Amino acid sequence: MTSAQELPEPALIVQMPRDGQLDRFFRAHPSAVVTSGQVLLEHLPAGPGGRLEPPEAGEVVLSVLSPEALRQPDEVRQAFSAAPAGPAPLVILVGAAQELRQEELRVVLAAVTGVPQPVILRVLADADRTG
Repeated sequence: MTSAQELPEPALIVQMPRDGQLDRFFRAHPSAVVTSGQVLLEHLPAGPGGRLEPPEAGEVVLSVLSPEALRQPDEVRQAFSAAPAGPAPLVILVGAAQELRQEELRVVLAAVTGVPQPVILRVLADADRTG
C-alpha cells in the first residue's frame, strides 16, 4: 500500500469548466504530463454562460487570452520570478481555450519548478464563449 507521503504532489493544477471544450479535450486526448501526476485536472461547475470566475483566493501572476500565449517561456518564467512570496496559490488566468497542448503545459511546468506555493492555471471559458 502506498502512503500519502509517497505520492508526488502535482506541480500544476488546471481548472476548467466541467463538461466544457477543454474538459472534453482532455478526456479524448490524455496528456502524458497529466497521467504522470505532474498536472492535476480540476473540473469545476461553471457559472452563467458556462464561464468560471477568477478564483477568490490566490495571486494572479499572469493573465492571457488563450493558451498560445503560454508558448513564450521567458514571459511565463518572468511572471513567476516576480511573484510575491507567501502561502497563497499563484494563478495563471487563461481567457478561453478549447485545448491545452503538451508544449504549453511543459512551458508552465518548467517555469514553476522550485515554486513553493501551489500553482493554478484556470481556464475561464470555452473558446467559443469569449463574449
